[in-house]
Amino acid sequence: MEIRWLEDFLALARTRHFSRAAEEQNVTQPTFSRRIKLLEEEMGTTLINRQTLPLSLTPAGEAFLAMCHDVTRRVDLTRQRLAQMAEEQAGQLRLGAPQSLLAQFLPQWLSGWQSPPPLQPYLRATAWLVGDYFQGLASGEIDLALCYWPTSGNPLELANEDTDYCVIGRERFMPVCLPDASGQPRFALEGGKGRALPLIAYHPRGMIDAAIRSHLDRLGDAPTLTVLNESVQSGNIRELVALGYGLGWLPERSLGEALASGALVAAGPPRWTVSFDIRLYRHLSTRRAAVDAAWQELCAHALETEAQP
Repeated sequence: MEIRWLEDFLALARTRHFSRAAEEQNVTQPTFSRRIKLLEEEMGTTLINRQTLPLSLTPAGEAFLAMCHDVTRRVDLTRQRLAQMAEEQAGQLRLGAPQSLLAQFLPQWLSGWQSPPPLQPYLRATAWLVGDYFQGLASGEIDLALCYWPTSGNPLELANEDTDYCVIGRERFMPVCLPDASGQPRFALEGGKGRALPLIAYHPRGMIDAAIRSHLDRLGDAPTLTVLNESVQSGNIRELVALGYGLGWLPERSLGEALASGALVAAGPPRWTVSFDIRLYRHLSTRRAAVDAAWQELCAHALETEAQP
């Protein structure tokens, strides 16, 4: 019996349709039907009731379905563990970070190293919120996490006593929008109290959104911001801002060319800008020697960079 036969059966049990299940498994329907038949012959019983519409499982098929879920789950866990072992043996460190930090900050930061540390970006983490990074560190899904953290404090009041961090950079999030015909911001924040402006926002449970709203509360004269869209990734926000749907806060590091060309303009003077530290985190329970060694090197490098004039 092959593992893919079990995956075929799971697809068929989920769709209750041979053609759709075959499409999910990227095979032709005749090939798929033949594999299901071979599976039934291997098990010595009929698993699919082909006389109903949609298809249904026989009692034996229902029992077999539970076994398929268990076996495929165990296989997936084994694959993950083997992949983790391979990474550990290779000395690679899984780094979770937002997309903007992976694209804009990390390459520039690593270019300053003569021998960069063996960091492997964990791309699933690009859609995480800040709390997910701490969970990923605690579970061992990632070894290190790179996060934006507002210099003004912790507006989400996240508990992270089981982690350690070092500051390896800074970033400023600027409010930007399209210019009007005269080159002025189409959605100006100054003098906007009492007016409603469209906002392309970050996820409401994320640290960036919380920091921006906390900053606006401290200013006290912000206009009403009507949220048109929410996103975890700044790249998505930039696309909608560039199309003229509203204003949005974006990392200053990513705006150089757009501001220089006038494609985007600041929606307000510097007082509307929100400052963040770029923090590198690890979990205190980690016992991997590679993580400990890299952590010492990374933090030492950050201190050296900070000390430079």
